[in-house]
Amino acid sequence: MNEENLSKEELNLHKKYMRQAITQAKKAYKLDEVPIGCVIVYEGKVIGRGYNRRNTDKTTLGHAEITAIKKASKYMGDWRLEDCSIYITLEPCQMCAGAIVQARIPNVIIGSMNPKAGCAGSIINLLNMAEFNHQCKVIRGVLKEDCSNMLTEFFKELRSKKKARKEESCN
Repeated sequence: MNEENLSKEELNLHKKYMRQAITQAKKAYKLDEVPIGCVIVYEGKVIGRGYNRRNTDKTTLGHAEITAIKKASKYMGDWRLEDCSIYITLEPCQMCAGAIVQARIPNVIIGSMNPKAGCAGSIINLLNMAEFNHQCKVIRGVLKEDCSNMLTEFFKELRSKKKARKEESCN
């Protein structure tokens, strides 16, 4: 489902929480991490937050979704997050999509899609595979431009920094 299919009230609510996920992504940006952010909501309250920290923490598991799921599970006192919604600025990878399914999160709201590595519809859709015992309702494109522009700007700056370092080392 895309944001165009939502009522104005639903869209405004999803935008509210996606803005909070964007705030998390900006924390990653400040660390020179790929700006991906995530929040998990239960009964109108954010119970888990996360942002990309793979390079900072030197771990493959340093994804926004994994951090948010850990925090939400701690809050709930359970690994099952059956009554929650997860808001992610970028379509999840295979690891994070798998963790979302394993956590039984029913609602997944995505900002921008990831045609190179996305596993919520771009390359494969792990969130809606009938073979699994849990499928998610997925809404795509909430604040898509904001999420996409932040990633585009980050990679533009990264390429510029790499070019400057290369030129500096050649002198």
